[in-house]
Amino acid sequence: MKPESSGTAEHDSQFAAFVAGHRGRMLHTARLLTAGDPFLAEDLVQTALTKLYISWAAYRRAANPDAYVRRALFNALMDERRRIWRRFERSFAEVPERVSAAADDGDPDLARALGELPPRMRAAIVFRFVHDMDVTDTAEALGCSPGTVKSQTARALDKLRAALGQPRAALITLPQGAHR
Repeated sequence: MKPESSGTAEHDSQFAAFVAGHRGRMLHTARLLTAGDPFLAEDLVQTALTKLYISWAAYRRAANPDAYVRRALFNALMDERRRIWRRFERSFAEVPERVSAAADDGDPDLARALGELPPRMRAAIVFRFVHDMDVTDTAEALGCSPGTVKSQTARALDKLRAALGQPRAALITLPQGAHR
């Protein structure tokens, strides 16, 4: 058996500390990105963590490590949505011998409304209003232009307002002087 190199041990130690400190926040973001689906959220976090482990050196060099993590989660979501088998998956209201899921810590109406949004719009809302990111950082996380973030956010807010039966100004108010 080959002895473990100090570089590998250090890498593993750093990554374990990262997971211990960030997994909860990643899971929260993933649940929002999946409109409250706890199982898909767990899958996204696991996928993102696997990719982060593999590219740990790039993460450590990143100018904005939090943005790197958010991008990994978003990419995992987009990859998941592209899977062919997902198109043929059927959902059931009750699954036999199902372990009860943990209580949802969010608003079920909001989760339903978020679930009706396309993934990119949902991510724009989560990044802008849950993570309080500006347009530029959100654009970087989504891999698109700031103009796309603005239009996706505006359309998503309109759809959320309609789904929740709220007037245009009631759902999310931006700080004075802020641009969508």
